[in-house]
Amino acid sequence: MYLKTLNLRQFRNYQDQKVEFNAAKTILVGNNAQGKSNLLEAVELLATLRSHRMTRDRDLVQEGEAIAQINATLERQTGVSDLTLTLRRNGRRSVALNGESIRRQMDFLGVVNAVQFSSLDLELVRGGPEGRRNWLDTLLIQLEPVYAHILHQYNHVLRQRNAFLKKTQDSAPSNQDSELAVWDAQLATTGTRVIRRRDRAIQRLAPIASAWHASISGSTEVLQIKYVPNIPLEDNQPEEVQQAFLVKIQQRAIAEMHQGTTLVGPHRDEVELTINQTPARQYGSQGQQRTLVLALKLAELQLIEEVVKEPPLLLLDDVLAELDLSRQNQLLDAIQDRFQTLITTTHLGSFDSQWLKSSQILFVKAGEIIPQV
Repeated sequence: MYLKTLNLRQFRNYQDQKVEFNAAKTILVGNNAQGKSNLLEAVELLATLRSHRMTRDRDLVQEGEAIAQINATLERQTGVSDLTLTLRRNGRRSVALNGESIRRQMDFLGVVNAVQFSSLDLELVRGGPEGRRNWLDTLLIQLEPVYAHILHQYNHVLRQRNAFLKKTQDSAPSNQDSELAVWDAQLATTGTRVIRRRDRAIQRLAPIASAWHASISGSTEVLQIKYVPNIPLEDNQPEEVQQAFLVKIQQRAIAEMHQGTTLVGPHRDEVELTINQTPARQYGSQGQQRTLVLALKLAELQLIEEVVKEPPLLLLDDVLAELDLSRQNQLLDAIQDRFQTLITTTHLGSFDSQWLKSSQILFVKAGEIIPQV
């Protein structure tokens, strides 16, 4: 797939900026806080309808404006698509494909596929479980767009159930049992769908990531990735998972009533990363942790390509500065011209002359993009 044009209006620090991409690799050069990452974020939003930097749309709309718009043309084997995402400061976002409004946003997903790799991703190893869950969910949305709807349903039930537990925290249990049972059943049903898909995705990703990791580390280290759900998962069958879910809710009922919050479900799951059977966050140097994240990202690229039958876009946000020379070369060799790649950097010193010759170079300054002359 090939991103031909991107037009940003009132998005972040861009007033009205159109970019035409004319090479397999585009290098965006500029000082910090000029808008390089904002451009990559716009592409990420078109691919996943999520931003890993912001949770609220109002933070993406330019100060003093009511709406922001991202428009792109994308070429795929099936033809050219025109995509529009409109973000509103005070209201729902809307999406359009080839000029026609799309009612269900999940029908917009899957048109663009992209893998984002930023310096923030190093937190995947060092940070808490929430970051790893978000990473897995974002990958899943691209592998099967219906997952966005499934996750939304689960989070909706979770919020309602939490509100109910909060409200009844100090009241006598007997009057509340029947209403809570309704929420329990819905939580187990929607949560089971989330757990099964996450488990399946990790089963597919883990061997690919391990192979990349062996290649980058010269086979000196063994990477294992395991999905560790909050519910015991003997067998990935819906009935069994749902039953285990309900049993676990019963076991934690008193603690939940006491704390006024839901303690059971995929919002508490973990993705376990181990190197040579030691938890990666406790293991080795920053360099080894970077190798692990690089292996994960290359595995994402490969898995998405296998599933959608086309190479996704690759968004590298200020990541080369974080990698030493040998890891940079591993990454650049893996990319070659197979994936259309947008790379942000503060200087061109990290690239060899061959790369610079074959790349489109754009300079970014205060929300304006100037091609290299």
